[in-house]
Order: sequence, then C-alpha cells, then structure tokens
Amino acid sequence: MGPPLSTVADDSCGDDRLDAHVGAFAGARMAKRFLLEISVQTVEAAQAAERGGADRIELCADLSVGGLTPPRELLRAVREAVRVPTFSMVRPRPGDFVYSAAEFEEMKRAMDVAKKSGMNGVVFGILRKDHSVDVERTRELVEMARPLPVTFHRAFDECSRERSADEGKAAASRLGAKDLQESLEEVIRTGAARILTSGGAKSALEGASQLRSLVEAAADRIVVVPGAGISAANIAEVLKQTGAREFHSGLSSVLPYSTPDYARFEAEVARLARALAGIEGKMGKF
Repeated sequence: MGPPLSTVADDSCGDDRLDAHVGAFAGARMAKRFLLEISVQTVEAAQAAERGGADRIELCADLSVGGLTPPRELLRAVREAVRVPTFSMVRPRPGDFVYSAAEFEEMKRAMDVAKKSGMNGVVFGILRKDHSVDVERTRELVEMARPLPVTFHRAFDECSRERSADEGKAAASRLGAKDLQESLEEVIRTGAARILTSGGAKSALEGASQLRSLVEAAADRIVVVPGAGISAANIAEVLKQTGAREFHSGLSSVLPYSTPDYARFEAEVARLARALAGIEGKMGKF
C-alpha cells in the first residue's frame, strides 16, 4: 500500500496535473449521452479499460473488499498511463462506513494525495452509527475536494436499514425505500455530485425500481449511478428500467477482480461500451 499518507511530501506539480486533468474530464463528457465507469485496481486494468472504451475509471486498492484507498504510487502511475478521467477511492479500511476521528483525518490526507496526483474526482461515503448519512463530515470532505467532484459510494445502500422480521418483507421494503429517499436528500445537501448505488439491492437490476425512483427524485440535482452486477448482458435492461445516464461496473460477475487476463477484461469492457453506444445510436434516430 506504499508509505503512510501522513508522510507524503508536497508535490509541486500537483496543481498543474489537476488543472490539466480537470479540463480533460470536462471535455470527455460533452458529446456522450451515456457514460461508462469501470473500477480497477492495477495500471494494466486501467489501460485495458481505457482501450475497451471506458469513459471514466474508479481507481481502488483491494476490490475484493469493496475497494480501499489506492497508494500514492498507484495513483500517479495510472495518471501517467491513461488519459480518461480517473476518480480515486478514499476508504481507509474494509468493513462499515462509520469512521473514527483518526480515520477521518486519514481520509483528509488521502484526498490531498489524490488531488496532487492529478485525479479528476474522489469517491467515498461516511455514515453515522444509525446508518444515516453523516452530512456534516461528508460536507467537510466535499468542500476539501473542490474543484474535484465527489461520488458518494455504495455506503448509500447501507442507509436502507434492516428491519425486524415481524414487519414482514413488504413492509421492510417500503421502509427501506423511504430510507433511501431520505438519504438521497441528505447526500444532496452535502454538495456531492454523484451517488453510486444498487438501489439497496444485491444488484442494480434487482434494485431497478428503487433506482428509477432515485433517478427521478434526483432530477438535475445529483447524478444517480447504478452499480453492482452490471455487464454487457444486462446493461440495456438496467438502462431501460432505471432511466439512468451513467453506469458503473467492476465486471466481477464476469471476471474475478484479481484476473491477470487483461485482454479478456478489455474485451468485456468493450462489450459494455458497445452496448451503451448501440442504445445511444438507436435513440439518436428519433
């Protein structure tokens, strides 16, 4: 994972990297109706995702535990290796998303490293012990991240709180949906630009109904990005059922995160990109 973030020296080239890549990010989004984000944990996977047609990369360490903060060396190596916009995960440890004061300070240092390494955005999520969004601390990090956009990650799905068994499945579903709608408003108040979510379900396709409700409620206030279990085989259906414009995939339903088969990884990303392009082409005819 590289040296502790607290020991990272200042990078005098950080501002130049930031300006250049924020500009590239803005230009990359102008012409496309739909956007495909791919999560990776190596330089080789980032390059394969770019070759396959990914519009954006989410860079993590250890995707097997949902993604952790990548080390400085990986951030810089990926920034030098690819041109597509790249967002850095900021997550200090596996497990829940309720962080101590020390962990919160570590997240601040990680965000500073991400900015100085030329990242185009950051990805994190902070909850309270009751599974609600920690609005105050999230807002503090959003302000610190500026001008980079923030994605509030799938910690959001934990806001669909577990209910007691005697409430029944239908009642629990309704209550969970209410939690997510309330949490959507909380995340919007923080100033975050996006929410990555499966709609509180195991996969985006299973949570499609809730995702559509979130997309409609969000309107133009925040971007709702479906993620979890998305592949070339189902992305058209996810799009149809959710009405979303941006989509996230790690392709774990097709390939293990640790695969060294980057040619196949590239091919799977290309299948996803072609599927979205095909839908966009059909829509452009009307």
